[in-house]
Amino acid sequence: MSKTPDKSRGARTPAPNEAEIDAFLTKVRAAPPPQPGTGNRGRLIFALDATMSREPTWDRACQIQGEMFEATRAIGGLDVQLVFYRGFGECKAGKWQPDAAGLARLMSGVRCLGGQTQIGKVLKHAEKAAKRSLAEGRKVGAMIFVGDAFEEEIDRVCQKAGELGLLGVPVFMFQEGRDPIAEKAFREVARLTGGAWAPFDLSSPDQLKQLLSAVAVYAAGGAAALEDYSTRAGGEARLIADRLSGRR
Repeated sequence: MSKTPDKSRGARTPAPNEAEIDAFLTKVRAAPPPQPGTGNRGRLIFALDATMSREPTWDRACQIQGEMFEATRAIGGLDVQLVFYRGFGECKAGKWQPDAAGLARLMSGVRCLGGQTQIGKVLKHAEKAAKRSLAEGRKVGAMIFVGDAFEEEIDRVCQKAGELGLLGVPVFMFQEGRDPIAEKAFREVARLTGGAWAPFDLSSPDQLKQLLSAVAVYAAGGAAALEDYSTRAGGEARLIADRLSGRR
């Protein structure tokens, strides 16, 4: 059993440096592209730690989640499923949401509660959701997870991650802060699924927006769709596309 990390929030954690972001984007580029089924819309699982230590970040995520939908509008759109855990053994998944308003409505109704992490349950749910989607002729293109701690048995969680990876669903692990136990576990989950890990903190919301949008566009249509989107959007989106294509 892994040691329980200290989830207190004292000094502000440092923002991720350029090398870490470049490494993350390289992993996104290396992940196998999603294979769309009969539906035109991509599917993305948006999983969040809703324990008490993450209350400020939950509020921020509510504000920026619309970026994912906006970024994929021109390539057929995106259906996003909210998954969260909190309190004593509570882990819930909502219905697939076709727009930012629906997802924001679900997120605004959730209050963060004290409790331990349940990443294993999230991965198990993602596996079931991926199988159901395939049966419907759809595909879950990716899963995003946002959290700050890891308090589970690593081998069991890695088993679930490996099973999800076999279904071709990369998991992109966004870590708030730099807790070493969480970082080790998050990196391993990302590796086993063919996804990637990246740190962030509340001092860099624009950076988080861009990373979320990059994965959302990837989930909806792969690297080619991201390239097309960045050509139209310019700015930071252009920079990220250049990194994904190896031009930077």
